[in-house]
Amino acid sequence: MSDLKRWEPENEQFWESEGKRIANRNLWISIPSLLCGFAVWMYWSIITVQMMNLGFPYNPGELLTLTAIAGLTGATLRIPASFFVRLCGGRYTIFLTTSLLIVPAFGTGLALQNPDSPLWLFQLMALLSGIGGGNFAASMSNISFFFPRKQQGSALGMNAGLGNFGVTTMQLLVPLVMTFAAFSWLGAGDSMILQKASGTLIGSIPAGSETWIQNAGYVWLLLLIPLAFATWFGMNNINTEEVTPNLPKAPVSFAIILAMYGIGFLTSIVGLWLMLPSDANGSGFGVPKEIVLVMVLVGTVMLLKFLPGAIRTSLNRQYKIFNNKHTWVMSVLYIMTFGSFIGFAAAFPLSIQVIFGYSHIMVDGVMTHNTPNPNGPSALTYAWIAPFIGALIRPVGGWLSDKLGGALVTQICAFIMVVCALGAAYFMRLAYQSEAPEQYFMQFFLLFLGLFAASGIGNGSTFRTIAVVFPKEQAGPVLGWTSAVAAYGAFYIPQVFGEQITAATPEYAMIGFAIFYGFCLLLNWFYYLRKNGEFYNP
Repeated sequence: MSDLKRWEPENEQFWESEGKRIANRNLWISIPSLLCGFAVWMYWSIITVQMMNLGFPYNPGELLTLTAIAGLTGATLRIPASFFVRLCGGRYTIFLTTSLLIVPAFGTGLALQNPDSPLWLFQLMALLSGIGGGNFAASMSNISFFFPRKQQGSALGMNAGLGNFGVTTMQLLVPLVMTFAAFSWLGAGDSMILQKASGTLIGSIPAGSETWIQNAGYVWLLLLIPLAFATWFGMNNINTEEVTPNLPKAPVSFAIILAMYGIGFLTSIVGLWLMLPSDANGSGFGVPKEIVLVMVLVGTVMLLKFLPGAIRTSLNRQYKIFNNKHTWVMSVLYIMTFGSFIGFAAAFPLSIQVIFGYSHIMVDGVMTHNTPNPNGPSALTYAWIAPFIGALIRPVGGWLSDKLGGALVTQICAFIMVVCALGAAYFMRLAYQSEAPEQYFMQFFLLFLGLFAASGIGNGSTFRTIAVVFPKEQAGPVLGWTSAVAAYGAFYIPQVFGEQITAATPEYAMIGFAIFYGFCLLLNWFYYLRKNGEFYNP
């Protein structure tokens, strides 16, 4: 496709005559590309459950490192990805970042064919699947430039909301394709036998059944390969002063993207090594996860500034967003919404498995949590519903915010999230002390539906506030940066759940999140909902 030398979406005549058609075409190619990014990034939340059901030789702590690695890397890669469109053009960026997903998808399928594959190989695939997490920042930044301000809430809500369906699509598709030899014609490995009951959308699968876990990786190749062609032949670079003023040739753009992603991978690897125990290929130093997050964030931002020439010049210009206090305020609010959505999506399946899949029984005066519960709900049957609602309702958040104002919608969402988090904590405590935890599952599940719905609507409302608060040139990088910080929820929330489950107090995690949501409620009111606030919105 031709590079766009003129792009004036705020010009009504230009928009109606040609701009709307071009913008919508780019949006509808961007959405499935982003969907696949989310799917490949988050599929470890389902794969690890099935690895446990198949008896892979790893304990729950080692399996949790896979979701943590993917979460940390995906969030970190969003930092350089925030600046790709300005440096390299939207078409070149989306093409390469989508095509790169073929590597972890194929590699994960190969590794899963052998239950004796070493842990480091799965960790490497989890690291590479973080590319899918990084894609969000580039995709949102790119789409923000295509649409006029008055439609940004709806357009970004569509891109993010339908892109977020990658989580639900993955949670529905992966359990299904693992039930039959979908890729046997490619010689894609033999079946394995379930040692523990599994499930799909339509119900439980008994122990002793055949399963093809490697299909969890291979199935995404059916979408990613056609999408590589669609992004190359159907999308556009906007070669204007406001978007990409100095558009390089495609090979140079690809080299820039790979170099900047390389920095994100480097800082992620160092941070993970410092944090992980030695039996999970870490240093064993046990550096606290909060310190690791700060080190990785700061290290990535600083190392990117060492890149030479025009890259450094452009980054220095875009780094001006860090001098604006509202960048940091919106980062906190977006952690509340998207950080919660993606973090709970990563932790939800394994939480159902651990809390409700086992009976919690007193033995010699000690509460035990390792007796299988025959009446427990299947994590793979229920886990997809909550992220599905959060993604489905996200465009509604953008639409409501265009009508009512972003801050008002965010405020309502924050209040709902406080209530639902406290309610979920109460029922988690009851379940984790019960021989029949399934009696509390439906209350727990409905409260989590409320959390996902509120976080989904809040995702759209925060985008609308960003469009009001920041000038056009800064809005794209701010969207990318806030999404990067919030995406650490995919790393942090599963880690917190894992720690509190190990400590037999999973409800403490939800109480902590409720306190944070209360802080966000006050922050949003002070800056954006007070009548005399700096950016009263509405």
